[in-house]
Amino acid sequence: MADTQAAPAPVTIEINDALFCTHFKEVCAECSFDGREENDAFFGFDPIDRAGIEAPLAIVNKDGVYQCKKHASTGESPALIHCPVHVTSSIFLAFSYTHTRAGCTQCYGWKKQITRARTAAKKAGKK
Repeated sequence: MADTQAAPAPVTIEINDALFCTHFKEVCAECSFDGREENDAFFGFDPIDRAGIEAPLAIVNKDGVYQCKKHASTGESPALIHCPVHVTSSIFLAFSYTHTRAGCTQCYGWKKQITRARTAAKKAGKK
């Protein structure tokens, strides 16, 4: 009998309540990750086929805070949040990661960016 193992789930990161792959993409072919449905639902939208959003380049500071490189020197003090359990291997070892809420609402204002992507998708469908 063949040994069948499920493919490992992609490792995700959470920045200001939105899920991305480790490449900071909401949709990533390399990781086989698509977080649009989860992100839409979290921000109160019904899922639609829209372009994925990308997080700007970021750094993780010594406190584990994701900060955009553009505004990292602002020194805002973000609040701690707890990420969902990540599946990290084919034998499904689960680790829980704690990250912090990113302070830059200019770069990490996902609801506004998702709204724009949804509007563009709807306009493209009307043509």
